[in-house]
Amino acid sequence: MKYLCALRDLIISLIASTVIIYGLNIVAGFAGADYSFTNGEVFIIWILMAILVNSCLKR
Repeated sequence: MKYLCALRDLIISLIASTVIIYGLNIVAGFAGADYSFTNGEVFIIWILMAILVNSCLKR
């Protein structure tokens, strides 16, 4: 049962981090900024954002 809750939290945090990253990038694009990320940078930002979302879910 603990594995299912951990898997659910992992999937939620990965999806939420994807939405947050692309949402911020789109909003910055409307403001006139032009950001281009390499695959490695996106992966690191994605994982760090997922950790942040996961820690917010624990509270």
